[in-house]
Amino acid sequence: MNLAEMSVIQQHLIDPEICIRCNTCEATCPVDAITHDNRNYVVDADKCNLCMACVPPCPTGSIDNWRTMPKAKTYSLEAQLEWDTLPDPLSGETLAAAGATEQAIAAAAAMPAQQPAVDAAEIPFNSAQYGATVAPWSAAHPYTNLYGGRSSEKFISATVTGNVRVTEVGKDYDTHHIVLDFGVQPFPVLEGQSIGVIPPGADDKGRPHHARQYSLASARNGERPGYNNISLTIKRVLEDHKGRPVRGVASNYMCDLEVGDKVQVIGPFGASFLMPNHPRSHVVMICTGTGSAPMRAMTEWRRRLRKGGNFEGGKMMLFFGARTKEELPYFGPLCSLPKDFIDIHLAFSRTPGAPKRYVQDLMRERAADLAELLQDANAHFYVCGLKAMEEGVVLALKDVATQAGLDWDEIGGALKRSGRLHLETY
Repeated sequence: MNLAEMSVIQQHLIDPEICIRCNTCEATCPVDAITHDNRNYVVDADKCNLCMACVPPCPTGSIDNWRTMPKAKTYSLEAQLEWDTLPDPLSGETLAAAGATEQAIAAAAAMPAQQPAVDAAEIPFNSAQYGATVAPWSAAHPYTNLYGGRSSEKFISATVTGNVRVTEVGKDYDTHHIVLDFGVQPFPVLEGQSIGVIPPGADDKGRPHHARQYSLASARNGERPGYNNISLTIKRVLEDHKGRPVRGVASNYMCDLEVGDKVQVIGPFGASFLMPNHPRSHVVMICTGTGSAPMRAMTEWRRRLRKGGNFEGGKMMLFFGARTKEELPYFGPLCSLPKDFIDIHLAFSRTPGAPKRYVQDLMRERAADLAELLQDANAHFYVCGLKAMEEGVVLALKDVATQAGLDWDEIGGALKRSGRLHLETY
């Protein structure tokens, strides 16, 4: 019995209490069944085929929820968008009253486990299908979900110890480097992980704000070595992706914080977008805007290891894009890094009098180097930034492989299986 023939199905739902709005589920879904508004991520029961592709990347487990439902009475997208908590499962009596037989209920309950994983060869080009859901084999062990969960009371309080602007644009679109200190409270993190920040107050319907996710911009031993603190890279949001005016709740709250203010934090999150610990591994970082946060963390950790002496590190390459030089975070510190430590390539798409250049253009210019790294089991690729960049970057890697006479399907599959290509876009 397939999904189309069933009168009772397992409806896939996302728990709004746990979800941190990281967008991995929507980015990974091969049939566009997942969507969101400014509050909840939801699943369209008419599109979902229970392929399970979205389950492994979820950092919190919020995606792993199911309800046995009469197909004619599944929860609509409109209903899901209004939820603060998941509805309770329907009782057997309720299902029977809706006309469901015991056989149909049993068949529906078995459906998620029976569905095969999506075969990448059967899906039209979808960059997300190549993103690894496992960490590099040599990555350090991450601690996750230490704070947070179903209770909004289970947060950790952090103190703001720094808030500086790291771009040269006007205050309306500034990007800030924010340092949070946890004092004596344990909060172990690794480069590539993220946290959730809970903005104070309530939304326009009187409900408490959900946490917003931000990638760490600091190394595992602190923004300041030996201190129990972290840093974040946050851009003030004043318009949506379509250019319509909107004041981002969390970004403006964070950018306006002053030293001494308290912030409610949950996490840490993330168990796959982690840098390799193997000292001779190669790290290729591709990012735009505040997607530079995890790249700064990885670069800083390698820089500290190198500064300690007797460290034979592998290659580090950075492809970093922004509209202009003035909008690129950390431009000054980046330019001061030694060239024998990191190979930096900057792409600007809105420089007056100059042609538009994107990170994928720079990648194609370095095709020979990237082709060699694609074949090196010790080379790892990290992509972070706006969702719009992801497909172009992965297509550039595909072109690099093809031009070098490599089989992309084989290379792309190997990158995913071995935790070597990581995609974190939003």
